[in-house]
Amino acid sequence: MLADKHILLIIGGGIAAYKSLELIRRLQDQGARVTPVLTKAGEEFVTPLSVSALAGFAVHRDLFDLTSEAEMGHIQLSRSADLLVVAPATADLMAKMAQGLANDLASTLLLATDTPVLVAPAMNVRMWDHPATQRNIATLKADGIGFVGPNEGAMACGEFGPGRMAEPDEIVAAIRTRLTDGPLTGKRILVTSGPTHEPIDPVRYIANRSSGAQGTAVAAAMRDLGAEVIFVTGPAEVPPPDGVHVVPVQSAQEMSDAVDAALPVDAGVFAAAVADWRVASASDKKLKKSRDGLPTLEFAENPDILKRIAHMTENRPGLVVGFAAETDDVINHATAKRQRKSCDWIVANDVSPATGIMGGSENAVILISDHGAEEWPRMSKEDVARQLAQRIAHAIAG
Repeated sequence: MLADKHILLIIGGGIAAYKSLELIRRLQDQGARVTPVLTKAGEEFVTPLSVSALAGFAVHRDLFDLTSEAEMGHIQLSRSADLLVVAPATADLMAKMAQGLANDLASTLLLATDTPVLVAPAMNVRMWDHPATQRNIATLKADGIGFVGPNEGAMACGEFGPGRMAEPDEIVAAIRTRLTDGPLTGKRILVTSGPTHEPIDPVRYIANRSSGAQGTAVAAAMRDLGAEVIFVTGPAEVPPPDGVHVVPVQSAQEMSDAVDAALPVDAGVFAAAVADWRVASASDKKLKKSRDGLPTLEFAENPDILKRIAHMTENRPGLVVGFAAETDDVINHATAKRQRKSCDWIVANDVSPATGIMGGSENAVILISDHGAEEWPRMSKEDVARQLAQRIAHAIAG
């Protein structure tokens, strides 16, 4: 709940501004007080009357409001809230934030504040992918700005891809996380999850039986301890948790690229079941049966994400945690993997069919570290995740 929390909501200009009205209501349902700030561009999409009626407070719109500025109102506004939320955060607003510009009320508030800031980006996919926007995002993350979204999907402009503003419930969950005084508050945690799909042709692929349940549970547990979570997930059966930054991928190479883009982080938990191999030359057309017999598939090795990150000299996470899914001699195989990959911890388990762990609701893991092999009793994957999150918090939050 957000009882007695004060949120300063800055509404940028974009079609997603209509979601800000629902966001106000959801925040109030959680007990929060919302003070709205509406940009000039935002007024093109939602009216000051509708925003103020929902919030129950007058909308702040003009930097040069003589009544407010007689008492340096923009300074007071920027520092009286528990959290500043920008939703939608347009490419223009984020560029101003990254460059320290202050030519309107919203940008001035964001520059003058000493309060935590959370942004929910919303823009056209080409604008999101543009190098300038990505540079600004990297700058803002390095400055400690929190992000929720964007999501991937169809847009009002008719294009498809990343750039849709996170849904109000997702933003509320991210706000709760940001305001949680947990042991991982202020920490950025990367979690990979799910399988990867390696294409053979446009309709066939190589995959494994990972459901993504354990990785999803880990991401949720990290969020609940106050961390900002970047969740890089393959095409898993289990939906991603609310309140984390979801980066959907398909292949191992896409996952590797997404991991690089998420750095730097305080800890990386690599729970994904990444395919070891891919088809060297995937066909761009569906392979057909022929009289010449079966097609021959040549394989190439996929990037070893865990090993590469663990061996980094720059931007290496303070704690690198790998997972080892084994079917026999679990401790010896997992210990050898930890040494080979140079990761700090390995979470090992037996995924042979008789255990029912792969795709099931429970797990029985062995945590392997410098202190040896510690066997945990069989428990739900959520309990495994909570116990692991507490261990990680103890290791990095000191």
